[in-house]
Amino acid sequence: MSTADVEAVWRIESARIVAALTRFTGDFGLAEDAAQEAVAEALVSWPLAAPANPAGWLMATARRRAIDAIRRRTALQDRYALLATDPVVDSAVEDAVDPDRIDDDVLALMFVSCHPVLSPEARVALTLRVVGGLSTQEIARAFLVPVPTVQARITRGKKTIAAAGVPFELPPAGERRERLGGVLSVLYVIFTEGSTATSGDRLLRPDVAYEAIRLARTLAALLPDEPEVHGLLALCELTAARFPARTGPDGSPVLLEDQDRRRWDFSAIRRGLAALGKASARGLGPYGLQAAIAAVHASAPSVEATDWDRIVVLYEALGRVAPAPVVELNRAVAVAMASGPGQALAIVDELIALDRLPGSHLVPTVRGELLARLGRRPEARAELELAARLCANQRERSVLLRKAAALR
Repeated sequence: MSTADVEAVWRIESARIVAALTRFTGDFGLAEDAAQEAVAEALVSWPLAAPANPAGWLMATARRRAIDAIRRRTALQDRYALLATDPVVDSAVEDAVDPDRIDDDVLALMFVSCHPVLSPEARVALTLRVVGGLSTQEIARAFLVPVPTVQARITRGKKTIAAAGVPFELPPAGERRERLGGVLSVLYVIFTEGSTATSGDRLLRPDVAYEAIRLARTLAALLPDEPEVHGLLALCELTAARFPARTGPDGSPVLLEDQDRRRWDFSAIRRGLAALGKASARGLGPYGLQAAIAAVHASAPSVEATDWDRIVVLYEALGRVAPAPVVELNRAVAVAMASGPGQALAIVDELIALDRLPGSHLVPTVRGELLARLGRRPEARAELELAARLCANQRERSVLLRKAAALR
């Protein structure tokens, strides 16, 4: 069995293994460390002799590592005895590696990894490491930060969870929906970084985006009655459907109006529309409304044939339920397409007057586009050049500079 095979099994099974060990040991950090030791041992032994049941092998090995660690902690001897001898626990461990079982352990693990006591950065790092099974190197590459920074975030996160005495359990029903918002926001941040990287030399980071989709699918299976979970999944699927057409062979961005829509992933569109249907059952929330906007784009044969009036209405609804300056900026883009750039420019200028998005390259990007459509070329060029200076993504910056140069 190759290293890639080991990593594939780990990616699929890691959340279940860490979740089961956390439930039995009561120690989130110990469980994650034991699981990591197990996969490290697998990387050495599996290429020589592959186990018949890889998931069971990982669980058994991780459990032995946890027992060894507990044995060294004299204060936890009673927990060690429970782990080592209790047949009920043994049976539960065997159940936990059933590949067809998805239970509340994984859901509890998501809630622990996204606990409000953690910083947003720590929530993202822990979710990708513990629930997603990504290595610190993979996380560091995804977010363009040094490996020691990711390691420090994970270590601090585990220590914070231990110090706060965060229990490994689902929040009470009354708190679950409130806490669910934190879990969804973490998955949204992960997907957003994958769909448009904040910095670096690549526009897309598909591996990061698809990991967010995988986690969102898991969450939707665990919480089938939560409409916003399906809304987020729909948004991710419909947005990712455009990935194949968003970049050229050399990785350069392809604008929406220039994309070959035949290259869009229509299977992803179907999955996204199905998830949107489930989200619509009880009325659309913020993620569902964004998914509905993505669905309008996905169903249009061209930019010109897009129902921009409907998109404006959806952005207005989104602004009421989740007001944010980025929502207003996107509404301005839709208004420009539906009613012309003059009305849209007033929306953008109001954002600037209120200093709603300081330091963002998005505002001068949109303002430059609107000014260009109004024939105010020198002003448009200045705005696009400002946007390029503020933009940290090299691919996006090159597009902005090219547009600015065309206005000379």
